[in-house]
Amino acid sequence: MGIDLSPLRVLDLTDELAFQGARLLVGLGADVVRTEPAAGLSLAARTHWHAGKRWVPVRGEASLDELARGADIVLESGPVARLRGVRSDGSSRWPHALHVVVTPFGLTGPHRDWLGDDLILASAGGMTWLGGRPDGQPKPPPRGQALQTAGAHAAIGALLGVVSGTPQLVDVSVQEAVAATLETGVVAWIHAGRFPVRSGGVYEHVAHRIFATADGYAAGGYSGSNRMWTDLLAWMAERGEAGDLGEERWSDAAFRWNERPHVDEIVQRFAARWPAAELAEEARTRALPWAQVAEPGQLTANPQLRDRGFLVTVDGEGLPEGGVEDVGFPWSPLPRPLALDALREVPDGGQPWRHARARGSIGPRSASPESPALDGVRVLDLTWVLAGPYVTKQLGEHGADIVKVESRHRQDPTRFSPSMHLRPGSDPDDSGYFLNFNRNKRSVTLNLRTEEGRRLLRDLVPHCDVIVENFSPGVLARWGMDYVSLRELNPDVILVSMAGVGQTGPWRKAVTFADTLAAMSGLASETRDPGGPPQGLTFGLGDMVAANAAVLATLDLLAKGRGGHVDLSQLEAMAATMGAASLEPVLEASRPEDPRTAAHPNRSAHAVPHGVYPAAGEDRWVAVSVTDETQWRTLNALVELPCRDADLAGRRAHEDDIDAALASWTRDQEARKLAALLQEAGVPAAVVATGEDLVVDDEHLAVRGFYPVLEHPLAGPVPHEGIVARLTATAGALTRPAPLLGEHTREVLQELLGLDDDRFAALAAQGVTE
Repeated sequence: MGIDLSPLRVLDLTDELAFQGARLLVGLGADVVRTEPAAGLSLAARTHWHAGKRWVPVRGEASLDELARGADIVLESGPVARLRGVRSDGSSRWPHALHVVVTPFGLTGPHRDWLGDDLILASAGGMTWLGGRPDGQPKPPPRGQALQTAGAHAAIGALLGVVSGTPQLVDVSVQEAVAATLETGVVAWIHAGRFPVRSGGVYEHVAHRIFATADGYAAGGYSGSNRMWTDLLAWMAERGEAGDLGEERWSDAAFRWNERPHVDEIVQRFAARWPAAELAEEARTRALPWAQVAEPGQLTANPQLRDRGFLVTVDGEGLPEGGVEDVGFPWSPLPRPLALDALREVPDGGQPWRHARARGSIGPRSASPESPALDGVRVLDLTWVLAGPYVTKQLGEHGADIVKVESRHRQDPTRFSPSMHLRPGSDPDDSGYFLNFNRNKRSVTLNLRTEEGRRLLRDLVPHCDVIVENFSPGVLARWGMDYVSLRELNPDVILVSMAGVGQTGPWRKAVTFADTLAAMSGLASETRDPGGPPQGLTFGLGDMVAANAAVLATLDLLAKGRGGHVDLSQLEAMAATMGAASLEPVLEASRPEDPRTAAHPNRSAHAVPHGVYPAAGEDRWVAVSVTDETQWRTLNALVELPCRDADLAGRRAHEDDIDAALASWTRDQEARKLAALLQEAGVPAAVVATGEDLVVDDEHLAVRGFYPVLEHPLAGPVPHEGIVARLTATAGALTRPAPLLGEHTREVLQELLGLDDDRFAALAAQGVTE
């Protein structure tokens, strides 16, 4: 049963840990109210994070309680010691509401009181380890991706609570949100006893990277279907730039992979003769996955984003006349393009919500109030690789019945490609990559190249609430399964389409990989060290960012009890995580000088010291961030550092000396013990964690049970990445391992379509169910 969410009332008690969560709820049309005006932020940051909100001064705890009583959701974040809404026993101060709490390390466990900013939490969760040059420090992705990931999970947790109809506390740990967003960072350790290492932007399992062009950089490569190689080779040959790659030996994919440096050298020579924008445009006409590495300031001029109305206009006090354009939301049910007011005060400090919400009108979806939030929801999963399966993984974790349609005739690389198995000696049924992202699902094999296979697929539609697909635009329409046709089969169906740049627009036919989307979005450009080239990312962050957006969109429609078509653009989802990057050139003409250097790529304008420092052992590191004067004095009580009486500006002037002295102190100390020593004293710190650190050595994650073990019929007991949004009343769970190929075909077709054994045998004989 749906509820009236027009608009959903949200009390925003967030700091930077969950700014993104509150912003995403604004994009869904919620009425979001803060209790302070975010005065400590720059104009660009305040405009980006808080547009579309109101604020009201709160005078005392009674005033805060009165405000909370009018809210449907209370979204709160910060260190545990500073939370206002969590009692000492761990319960919510506002039990009538959905109270979502984002903390650095969660509300329970031995590290619950530890502190952290984006660097510390990206390090503790495993992201920092994956970034940077092999000969330099590890570094996290730019623009606070660790915190933005946690914010997305906070918004997801809030809507899961809304769908469940059950007021409750939702616990989101930033460390766990990061640890669930590493692609193979942990999974490779679980299945192969190894973990990826930073490579300066060269992907470990696909032949993609960033190449220098005549005037900049482009992301691209030649992995995927064989056409990606043959069409690129033909293009290079047309230009007389193919070198010896036309020889027969290079037609073998395994040989190309083993000789990748030589191939990359020739591709680099080819790319260097093109202006980046022209290279990308020509690649799009040839349906090849290449893209210009765009600067964030170019986003507002991007023709695809403009055509789809992605950008938002923000107007209000302190902004130029007519307002400013900012990146929009990864998905919004509101008409595009959006116009938002800048953060504004409720007049005369009055109550933002005049009437209390009628309680008791929100009934749970399922028979049992303690059932998982999505119990009773069935999802038809037509996705493959990472972005789509990451969506259905999350829906399945919270109780949805996931019916995954796959086939030997359309092979998911994560199941069939040996380079993605991770597990030595594995086959398609126990591929390590596939196991992690496809737990809690049932597998149905249908050969969609046959008319009968497509008919059976259509017959499943009336039995499903949600369909998730990531085909190229137009594929479903050719099968008679576009959204209009699906509604004839199921008027209330939710269709989630996850194309690289969306179903519409001048670039709609663009072929995209994770690296090309990062390039288009502006994210790749910010991975450069000062004076160096962009490095890109070597894990599928963009796929998982887009997946979180798709989950949020699905939950929004489920909560409202209505169907709809979610046209999700992975490009837009990634661009929406660029923070204030597109506003800074417009609103901050006198921005502070970038403190980063090639030798110190982790420095921050807001903290000194702030970086990754060597620890005892080979390639071992500890992250340290001093964000206030108390922490600086505490650090100086532990180690003698230069400028011990200096403020932030004074420390900035002597940052090289401080970093050198701090590195000298950390160098011979064991990283985990040192991080614990610093945190216990009140200084934010963390091990720069590898996959092994997270699974084997992190006592906090162990106590919180973040890597539950599922028994797989071939792989045996396997740890899996856990659930991020921990609902206390309608909790999710990992209940079954990833399926064998077609394991549930007979079960599902009999259960939902009533096929008898004779009919099933005939379909098998015709090759329809393989």
